[in-house]
Amino acid sequence: MPGVRNIAFFRYMKSPISFYQMIGRGTRIDEPTGKLMFTVYDDTGATRLFGLPFVSDPKGPEGPAGPRGDGGLPPPPPIPPVIVDGFEVAVNNLGQFIVGSVGGQAMPIAIDDYRAGLSKQLIDECPTLEDFRARWVNPPEREEMIALIVGAGYSPSVLRMVEQMNDYDLYDVLADLAYGLAPRTRESRTLAFRYKHASWLAAMPAPATRAIEAIADQFAIAGTEGLENPHIWRTPEVVAAGGLRALAEAGEPRTILRETKERMFAA
Repeated sequence: MPGVRNIAFFRYMKSPISFYQMIGRGTRIDEPTGKLMFTVYDDTGATRLFGLPFVSDPKGPEGPAGPRGDGGLPPPPPIPPVIVDGFEVAVNNLGQFIVGSVGGQAMPIAIDDYRAGLSKQLIDECPTLEDFRARWVNPPEREEMIALIVGAGYSPSVLRMVEQMNDYDLYDVLADLAYGLAPRTRESRTLAFRYKHASWLAAMPAPATRAIEAIADQFAIAGTEGLENPHIWRTPEVVAAGGLRALAEAGEPRTILRETKERMFAA
C-alpha cells in the first residue's frame, strides 16, 4: 500500500533482506494523500541492518529449480528509499535517528549529531542571524543556501518534521537551531508583524495597509512560500483588499513587498 506512513519493528531481525523488504513498504510516494516520507519505529534494534549487504548466499551448487535453487534468479533488490530531499526518518526506543549517507551508505544518524551538523553547515554559510535573514528574503540566495545544506547531507524539511514543528516556517526552524532565535509559529509571526510594525502600516494609505495585511495573512497560511506565491494577487483575500492597485498607492509594489518580507522576519 503506497499510503503506509509508519513501519514498526516489534520482533528481532537478522536478515537484511527481510528488513529492506519491510522498509520498502514505506518508501512508496502516495501523491493523492500527500505522503512523501515515512517513520520507522524500532523497538528491537532492527535499524542496525541499514547499510549491511542484503544478497544472500546460494543454498547449494544445484537446486530443484536451477543452479541457485531459486529458479536461477538472484533475489530482487529492495525498493530504494524515496523521501523529502532524499532522507528518511527512523525512530526507536533508544532515541531518534535520521537516515543519511555516511561513507556512501545509508546509516542512522543520531538526531543530536544531525542537529549539530546542520547548524554548523548553516553558520558556515551565514555566520550571523542578520546574514541569514538577508539571504532568506532573497529567493535565489535562499534556494542556493538550502541546496548547499542538502548537498552536505542535511534536510531542513526532515528536521522540521522530526522536531514536530510543522506549524513553523523553515525560517524559524533554522534560526532557532543555529542562532538561538525564539521560534514563532507562522500565525504568531504574522500577529507579531502587525503589532511591531503598526506605525509603519498606519503611515501607509489605507488601501495599501489593507493589501499588506492581506498579503501578510498568506504567510500565516503557507509561510515564506505563501508570501512569494506568484498567484498571490489572485487569492480572494488579497483581491478583496484591493490587490496590486491598492499596494501601488504606497509606492513601487515590488519594493513594498520586499520590505514586508524583511519586517515579517524581523518581527
